[in-house]
Amino acid sequence: MPEIAAAPAPKRVNLRTPEVMTAVQAQVESHYRSEIVEKLRARGGTFSLGGITIKLAKQFGFCYGVERAIDLAYAAAKVFTDRRLFILGEIIHNPEVNEQIRTLGIKNLIGTTKEAEVEDLRADDVVIVPAFGTDVATLEKIKERGCQLVDTTCGDVMSVWKRVRQNANDNVTSIIHGKAEHEETKATASRALANGKGHYLVVLTLDETDYVCDYIRRGGDKQAFLEKFRGAFSPGFDPDVHLKTIGVANQTTMLRGETEEVQRRIDASIRDRDGVEAARQNFRFFDTICGATQERQDALRVMFDEHMNLLLVVGGYNSSNTSHLAEMGEQKLPTYFIRNASRLESKTRIVHYNLHQKAEVVSENWLPATPVTIGVTAGASCPNNLIEETILRLFALHGISAAELLAA
Repeated sequence: MPEIAAAPAPKRVNLRTPEVMTAVQAQVESHYRSEIVEKLRARGGTFSLGGITIKLAKQFGFCYGVERAIDLAYAAAKVFTDRRLFILGEIIHNPEVNEQIRTLGIKNLIGTTKEAEVEDLRADDVVIVPAFGTDVATLEKIKERGCQLVDTTCGDVMSVWKRVRQNANDNVTSIIHGKAEHEETKATASRALANGKGHYLVVLTLDETDYVCDYIRRGGDKQAFLEKFRGAFSPGFDPDVHLKTIGVANQTTMLRGETEEVQRRIDASIRDRDGVEAARQNFRFFDTICGATQERQDALRVMFDEHMNLLLVVGGYNSSNTSHLAEMGEQKLPTYFIRNASRLESKTRIVHYNLHQKAEVVSENWLPATPVTIGVTAGASCPNNLIEETILRLFALHGISAAELLAA
């Protein structure tokens, strides 16, 4: 059967005109703005009333990349009113925001909630690429159909792509510190195959890193290695061949300290195997942690030096950067990772996400008696209105209304 010729590339459309963006900003603010959060920020992030003190992290919530992605999705809905609109999965990892995107008439093409197939796309359709990016194969399928692309991929993610493509061109295997099933890591891994000669391996934990390091130093059972990392390496990957020269990259939302430790351990293993001089040629790494992710982690570390009885982390459970904030909190004080204010059921009962069980659990007697100091933070994909609702709920549990908060 003859190949179908690719459709011509669509004409570029500028979505960020002043008129469109003015309308978009008004709509976005109506959905996500928070007067309470702005009030807290103006007071340096600390607010006390009725024996309750709220400490809000200095850096939290939407980052520039997330704001840009949401703005472009809203702009696409305003500009392309006569065309079908689709998105490649979730715009960001926050269920409330993704529901708002659906209300704009934008249908999902990927994942468990997909509403259409890539194969059904037509040339006059509009396809939004989310902030995480997408893999090369999916992107090529869409381009072949001639669809109008609205690419919201974060610049920090594209910086990682540049590094792994260079690794592939130099016959350097990319070891990617990240979650193999995460959209961003999948997109990055696809770029690590540049020109058909690149390879990659994804590691998530330091235990997995140590396993790789041991293989680098001493070799081992190749089949056992491939079985352990099934689904996390490139086609044709051979640890006896492709662990000779390595470049470490990362999913941009990982913990910086953990990524640096992955780099350090792999570097040490190559030096042990090859010697110091040769290792300089056989190992490379770049700092590709997202700036916003790091700012939110740093702001939380500052909070740990202050008195808090507990910490609430607000955001989507599948958000990597939000999950890492919860991990950090767990090491220091009672921490509850909640999707939204509805999980604060009462003074005695809270529903929250357990990172180890990967499921929501119930905790009783979670809220100490007043006076109580509660830290609040949120990942880069959490809108301010959800943070506000959480703060309002904390006060409501103590009989204090939103009107009283705003008047204080």
